[in-house]
Amino acid sequence: MAATPDQSTAATSRRKAGRHRGEGQWAVGHFTPLNGNEQFKKDDDGLNVRTRIETIYSKAGFDSIDPNDLRGRMRWWGLYTQRKPGIDGGKTAILEPEELDDEFFMLRVRIDGGRLTTEQLRVIGEVSQEFARGTADITDRQNVQYHWIRIEDVPEIWNRLEAVGLSTTEACGDTPRVVLGSPVAGIAEDEIIDGTPAIDEISRRIIGNKDFSNLPRKFKSAISGSPLLDVAHEINDIAFVGVNHPEHGPGFDLWVGGGLSTNPKIGVRLGAWVPLDEVPEVYTGVISIFRDYGYRRLRTRARLKFLVADWGAEKFRRILEDEYLGGRKLVDGPAPEQPVQQWRDHVGVHRQQDGRFYVGFAPRVGRVDGTLLTKIAELAEDHGSGRLRTTVEQKMIVLDVEESKVASLVEGLEALDLRVSPSPFRRGTMACTGIEFCKLAIVETKARGASLIDELERRMPEFDQPITININGCPNACARIQVADIGLKGQLVLDDNGNQVEGFQVHLGGALGLEAGFGRKVRGLKVTSAELPDYVERVLGRFQKEREEGERFATWAARASEEALS
Repeated sequence: MAATPDQSTAATSRRKAGRHRGEGQWAVGHFTPLNGNEQFKKDDDGLNVRTRIETIYSKAGFDSIDPNDLRGRMRWWGLYTQRKPGIDGGKTAILEPEELDDEFFMLRVRIDGGRLTTEQLRVIGEVSQEFARGTADITDRQNVQYHWIRIEDVPEIWNRLEAVGLSTTEACGDTPRVVLGSPVAGIAEDEIIDGTPAIDEISRRIIGNKDFSNLPRKFKSAISGSPLLDVAHEINDIAFVGVNHPEHGPGFDLWVGGGLSTNPKIGVRLGAWVPLDEVPEVYTGVISIFRDYGYRRLRTRARLKFLVADWGAEKFRRILEDEYLGGRKLVDGPAPEQPVQQWRDHVGVHRQQDGRFYVGFAPRVGRVDGTLLTKIAELAEDHGSGRLRTTVEQKMIVLDVEESKVASLVEGLEALDLRVSPSPFRRGTMACTGIEFCKLAIVETKARGASLIDELERRMPEFDQPITININGCPNACARIQVADIGLKGQLVLDDNGNQVEGFQVHLGGALGLEAGFGRKVRGLKVTSAELPDYVERVLGRFQKEREEGERFATWAARASEEALS
């Protein structure tokens, strides 16, 4: 493993420690912090803030919190300050952080692999009702997010979550974030390989380990052995994708350097096949490269994707093998096959390997609440074995349902407005947190997405093609706008009367899995929030009229005229 700042002084001397030219890479001796974030991480590890939360801040209140903890280290424990109510999107980039901060927090519960028990979900629901004003959102990274959290309540929330095996450790911050996993790992009939043991071992080795708690930026991970490619592997920092090697059998294809935000990049294959028992070691090697060689000078270039883009796949693999795997060469392997279907969310009723069934259902844009989650837990307990899953599409799944109980479960879910056979619009629309709570947002998203679903279902009841509509409140792409059929990036636009109002820049024809790529931007195409249902109805109507047999929206959008897309 390469040196860190606290290791051998001889090594740091050889590498001219303290020199801060270049990109701020530790592995070439650039240890001097080059921005405020790097300084507060050097001053104190983010993991240490938990003690101050428990012993000082939760007792003395919000005003006692050190600013570097408030807007920095507390993220290492899943806490972000939320947006103060009443601040419009035009002020997002103008006001100072303390002017945007409310005295309440968003708290993120990490759910590695999307795996939950009914006991855990019930506790999540109870915490929501008691401490979060009923809020709970299912994210597109398989987590659950609360809002309205008081610092005084955080220790008790931790106690309750941890009592059932849940955690907020490193759910945010410059850390190894939640490890995404196939929500049907170990149960799907068509699974290539079950990555669950690797997720468990990575969590044991890495999460909460101070060797990896000071990364240049966030580190996003995914492991799936599903042929549906159901964890958005193309846009993670590291991803292990199930493949069958012609000689060695089932294993994983290794991808690195994916990510979206304002500089989107599709991950690259290293051409390496990794057996299940070596996944944790390879993961550790890649995250160590990021820690040691990652760019720390500028926050805007601190993601792994920039290092991968500069090095290329061949050099990255060589450094991984030579410096972090002890010179051991990885086995060359095949690329994953393209999935046979566009939907990758596991919604609907599906047979498991053991003859039982799993049932996937769709809330509206991931928005649920504590009461609803408690009812879902009760239904899952009555109809299944006590196991549930969250997905990367803001959906949920009940596992292990006997055939005789499927109809009753579906009926119960539908009665809660949780659709097992949703319209394409309910199934394919995602939204980020938006201006309601997020300090980075410019426009509202969740309510806009829910109303858009209702309008499209009313206006286009016969529309039956797979379609993804991703709504984001700012340019940071938490809702994956660049890889949606219709991606909507929130910004302020001018209406017909010249007034500045909430609206969206439109991206069209992005995709993951099926010829992954980024959406097309039509010159000058912006839509006000009020005009959004009219616009989407219009462009989908043209798609229906012009599409060739079997053609999906992304393919049509790539060839359509600008007039057809406007």
